[in-house]
Amino acid sequence: MLILASASPRRQELLEEARIPFQVDAPSIEEWDSATHPELSPSELVRANARRKAEAVAARHPGSPVLAADTLVCCEGRILGKPADAAQAAAMLAWLAGRTHEVLTGVALRDPASRTLREHVARTRVTFRPLDAAQIAAYLAKVHVLDKAGAYALQDHGFDLVERIEGSRTNVIGLPMEIISSWWAPMAVA
Repeated sequence: MLILASASPRRQELLEEARIPFQVDAPSIEEWDSATHPELSPSELVRANARRKAEAVAARHPGSPVLAADTLVCCEGRILGKPADAAQAAAMLAWLAGRTHEVLTGVALRDPASRTLREHVARTRVTFRPLDAAQIAAYLAKVHVLDKAGAYALQDHGFDLVERIEGSRTNVIGLPMEIISSWWAPMAVA
C-alpha cells in the first residue's frame, strides 16, 4: 500500500479516483520557500520539498512506497505559495487576473523494493480571465483558499477564474496523475 506524505484532501481524492490504495501520514517538516532558500529555482524548490517530505515519512515506513508532493505558482518571476490571510489571497488573485502563470508540482516517490527515489516536476500553464475586485471577493466568499498555492482551487469554482489550461489539469489540483499512475502501475503488479 502506498503511503501518501500529505494531508491534502485534494491529493487524496485524486488517488481515490485513480483507485490507488493508500494511507495518509503527513510529514511534520518546515517547507522551504524562496525567502529561506533564494538560491533555488521554483522547480528546484518544489522538487526539494517533495523529496524532503518523502524521506521524512519513509523513515517511519521503511517497507512501503511513499509519495510526496509540493506545489507552487509562478507568475512573471514571482512565486506564490499559500496565502497567509484573506487580504493576501485577494492580492494574489488580483495579480493573477488576466495573466498566464505556471503551476509547478514536485513529486517524489520512495520505492523500497527497487531502493530508488523517483522525482519529477510537472508544469502546467494556466491563464486567468480578467477579474475585478467584486469577482475576486465573490470567489473568496465561496472557496477556502488559505491552504492553496496561488489562492485558488481549480476543482472549487476554478473556472470562475480560469480561461485556459495548457498541460495537466490534475497537476493544478495538486498531483500530476499522469506521472503518478505511470510510476504506480509497475509497483501495483509486483
